[in-house]
Amino acid sequence: MTDSSRLLDGLIVLDFTRVLAGPYCTRLMADLGARVLKIERPGEGDETRKGYIQIEEGRTDQSTYFIRINVGKESVGLDLGHPRGREVVLDLARVADVAIENFVPGVVGRLGCDYATFARVKPDIVYCSISGFGQTGPLRDNPAFHHIINAMSGIMHLESHDDPEPRLSYLQAADVLAGAHAFGAILAALFRRGRTGRGAHLDVSMLEAMIAAEDVTYGAILNGGDLYPGPRAGMVVHRLAGQDFAMQTIGAPQLWPRLLEAMKRPDLADDPRFATPLARRQNWPALLPIIHAWLDGFGTREQALAGLRAGRLPASPVLSPLEVAAHPHLDARGAFPEVPHPARGKVRVTATPFHVDGRPSAPAAGAPYRIGEHTHRVLAGLLGYPREKIADLEAAGAIAGV
Repeated sequence: MTDSSRLLDGLIVLDFTRVLAGPYCTRLMADLGARVLKIERPGEGDETRKGYIQIEEGRTDQSTYFIRINVGKESVGLDLGHPRGREVVLDLARVADVAIENFVPGVVGRLGCDYATFARVKPDIVYCSISGFGQTGPLRDNPAFHHIINAMSGIMHLESHDDPEPRLSYLQAADVLAGAHAFGAILAALFRRGRTGRGAHLDVSMLEAMIAAEDVTYGAILNGGDLYPGPRAGMVVHRLAGQDFAMQTIGAPQLWPRLLEAMKRPDLADDPRFATPLARRQNWPALLPIIHAWLDGFGTREQALAGLRAGRLPASPVLSPLEVAAHPHLDARGAFPEVPHPARGKVRVTATPFHVDGRPSAPAAGAPYRIGEHTHRVLAGLLGYPREKIADLEAAGAIAGV
């Protein structure tokens, strides 16, 4: 039965992706109702199955990383290197709306599941390739993870501040940004297909996604301006009584006069060092101690946050992940839903970061418990394979089921 309230209900997605960038994209699609068929190599599966925190004792394929990114998907155990496995892939392509992969460019061509091959059997398929550097250019064959892209994108340089060495980034931003861009591009291609019947081959680059996310420096240097390295002027992190909090004085023109009013320092408006946004940026080392001294007068973090809220200045405590997971605001938003798990009963995951029609887009099901868990169901129900053919394919090693 279909659910018309789920925006992508009825859409069939072939998911050849692993780790984060591609699976993040297809997780968004699954949460919105798409039927996502996650193609996993028999015996190995997605690398993240072996990742951080195994929630089932005695197993190494039930990491919280894998579960969180793959909820709501169906696992099809399929050997893409097997000739008969490739026949199955083409049959799946014939009924799919979308195919997405994040191999190093050239790999899918050797496996026979590239766009050109799929387009021959399904001309209107929307096919998305995510890679570190894109499908063209001299770096196209280079493997990439966020750390590599962060270095290559210039963002690591910008974040190094005055440190003697560049900083390591914690957030795997390049993967998530590429996955989110892929999600948007796929939906745009589907919209065009609805108008014209034409498919698409989409090429999403992690490097270009990372560069596109930078909001100041590239716009400047591409037009003759200077770098704008961190730490950013106007952004404050301060500690009171052993507790950290953040506030911001830039981002909207009203913030500067509000800050002066809250500090009871109208004289600073006429100080030539701070009279314009550019002047405040250039003289931030002189302005920051003034703000710090004012904040110190509150005594505690909570008193400072109350004063900042009263002055309509953006501010927040610096929270640990444990505090975030227990925060009442996020609980009210349904930000950490529970999904079923055969061994644990229920597992909490992060939610898709948007609501639809006033409701969170909660996962429709748990993550695939075993590699190939849904192979038989997909091949029989979606492709109409008889039981004998499925058994023959399994005996030949082309597919794997449980």
